[in-house]
Amino acid sequence: MWKPNQPGSTTPQAPEPTRPSSVPSTFETATARPSVPSASAPAPVPSGDQATIGKSLIVKGELSGSESLYIDGKVEGAINLPGNRVTVGRNGQVAANILAREVVVLGKVRGNIQASDRVDIRSEGSLTGDVQAARISIEDGAFFKGGIDIRKPGSEPTRSTATPEPVIVEA
Repeated sequence: MWKPNQPGSTTPQAPEPTRPSSVPSTFETATARPSVPSASAPAPVPSGDQATIGKSLIVKGELSGSESLYIDGKVEGAINLPGNRVTVGRNGQVAANILAREVVVLGKVRGNIQASDRVDIRSEGSLTGDVQAARISIEDGAFFKGGIDIRKPGSEPTRSTATPEPVIVEA
C-alpha cells in the first residue's frame, strides 16, 4: 500500500495533454464543435428527433416517417406519422389529413385529424375538420369547426379520416 511519507515516492501526475499543431488532424476536422446559439436559431427540442418544415417551404404530397414533425410552412396532402407528434407552428398552414400519436395546433389546419393519444388546439390555433382522439384540449380563443370522436386508447381506429367521396346531389 502506498503511503505519502515513504521516501522516494511521488504523487502520481496525469500526463500533460498534447497540444494541437497548427494543422488540425482528420479527427479534429470531422468532429463537430459546439456553436454559440444565435438569437434567431430555434431552441433545441428536448425529446427525440424532430424534423422541421420551415416558413418558406411548401410541401405537396404525402409525408410519412418515424420522427416527430414541426410545420412552420405550408403542407398540402396527407401526413402519416402514427407513433409521433405533429406540431403546426404559428406560421404553419396545413391542408391535409393528419394521422399521428399527438397533434398540437398553433397555426391553421384544414383537414381531419386522427390521433392515438391527444389533440391540442392552442389559443392562436385554428382547426376546420373532424377529430378522432383519446383526449382533446381546446384553449380559449382557439377556432374549431368540425366533429369530435373520443376513442379509448388502444381501440382500433376507423379510416373515416380519409378523403370522403364526393356526394352528387340531383336537383
